[in-house]
Amino acid sequence: MDEIDRNILRELQNDGRLTNQELAQRVGLSASPCMRRVRQLELDGVIQGYRAVVDPEAVGRGFEVLVSIEVRRDRETVEAFEAALQDIPDVIEAYRLFGSPGCLLRIAVADLAAYERLWIERLTALAGVTEVNSQIIMKRIKEPEGLPVDAGPPGDRNR
Repeated sequence: MDEIDRNILRELQNDGRLTNQELAQRVGLSASPCMRRVRQLELDGVIQGYRAVVDPEAVGRGFEVLVSIEVRRDRETVEAFEAALQDIPDVIEAYRLFGSPGCLLRIAVADLAAYERLWIERLTALAGVTEVNSQIIMKRIKEPEGLPVDAGPPGDRNR
């Protein structure tokens, strides 16, 4: 991956709706080579998809909670737990962690009452769950904006 590819990634993370012509102009290429590079980045799995950023309030999901969950740590239980999370649309992100807690969820619902229902009816009822701790998000300080794509050795935090 060279600097042009990195520039393409920066521009597309900033605005995924750029036309190929606009993108090519921004990265200093003509349209055809720019399109070839984008397609190659897609084929290589570097670009994994394109999404719209939706205002949670506009879709009735302005109440967000970070939930740490402890699950019994045997393979069958963990796999069943992770599969069950796929069927809960309110869980918008889920991570298995090393150490404690074993799992971290980001949940988006309408309000506290909706979260309480989810907590009682779904989260605490999942097989293998031994503990559920909730942290209500007061304010989002930094929005996800994409990944830094600067060149540099792995672990170089100054770039």
